[in-house]
Amino acid sequence: MVGQGRESQKDNNLFFTCGLIEYIARKTKNTRSDVVNKLGKDRISKIYELADVYHCDNIDTVSEDFIEDANIAPGEFDNIAACGYSVPSHWDIGKVYKRLIKMVAEDEKKEIVDALIEVYNSFMSSKIDDYNSSVYYENPNYIFECYKEKKML
Repeated sequence: MVGQGRESQKDNNLFFTCGLIEYIARKTKNTRSDVVNKLGKDRISKIYELADVYHCDNIDTVSEDFIEDANIAPGEFDNIAACGYSVPSHWDIGKVYKRLIKMVAEDEKKEIVDALIEVYNSFMSSKIDDYNSSVYYENPNYIFECYKEKKML
């Protein structure tokens, strides 16, 4: 398998999908769950399935297309401005979500997009997106256990 890298194509697609969701949320100043819910399952499935194509284009262009298509209005959630520390990149946060979504999908025997929607609509999303806390750089297994228990442990 030439050029695939260390991860499977589906893992790379999920990583791109989560990174794009984060990028759109930052650009529109919306919560991640609001972005996911506005995009909806069909658009998210399209992003996930065609991520290898979308990642070849400029992320700003791709995000604008989906913002317009899903009619995502500007919000007032700005966790970047509120951050008192070094801000993780949209790819850093995409990786955190990718790992959690994979664990949830496997544990609950769900399709990836269904697990994605569930994770972004869980209490854990607001915890990951608080960049003044340490949650986003915690051990992935700890984040998963908190998710399963529906509380921070």
